[in-house]
Amino acid sequence: MNTPPVLCRHPANALGRDFVVGDLHGCVEPLRALLHDVRFDPARDRLFSVGDLVDRGPASEAALDLLDRPWCFVVRGNHEDVLCAVAHGQLPADAWRRIGGDWGADLPLARLREIAVRVDALPLVRVIGEGSTRFNVLHAEFFGADAELDAGDYSAPVRDRLIWGRDLVQGLADPARQAGLSPTCCGHTPVRMPARIGAQWFIDTGAFASGGRLTLVEPLTGASWSMSQVEARGRAAVDWPSG
Repeated sequence: MNTPPVLCRHPANALGRDFVVGDLHGCVEPLRALLHDVRFDPARDRLFSVGDLVDRGPASEAALDLLDRPWCFVVRGNHEDVLCAVAHGQLPADAWRRIGGDWGADLPLARLREIAVRVDALPLVRVIGEGSTRFNVLHAEFFGADAELDAGDYSAPVRDRLIWGRDLVQGLADPARQAGLSPTCCGHTPVRMPARIGAQWFIDTGAFASGGRLTLVEPLTGASWSMSQVEARGRAAVDWPSG
């Protein structure tokens, strides 16, 4: 079996726009509404995800549909990591339930393993473009310059930080440790509003929580949009972009 890449590169989007969405956690209705609002064109535009498609929210299996959309590119988050660990017998299902994985822990094992095959193919990092218009997408945090990120040969502690790290957003690490790192979109730790700390742009605004919102950003312009589940449910339903 081929080992999935830990880093994927994407050329700059010469035809359309690139967006990045924060931790989805099964909140597909706000994402569909936001993509409608920004007039997302699946023939020209691309959507990147910082991971954590699943758990805690209302529609984890529907969120996994994004893995089949040719215009969507996801990185592996800690909730995907736990999903795969349970599917492969490395963690008990109860450990997943404690972080909102009831939907998956109750699936037949054969179905869960089918999902894990797709999730296991997700990289830890996506690099988009190069030079002054480059940006990176990862789940939690990274310390180092672009050259170190580009190496893709991550030690176990670095891999763990990419998926689970919170030091930067919690004020426990010096942002200077990111000198030479291009703008980097990430999630993992919920924030009230999108926040830039060092090179990283934290865009997980707690979509699944009461009072939380899902955030969509456009890295090259700095624009951002957000919507709560309540707001999305008050609008006419829309499906994933097509065309």
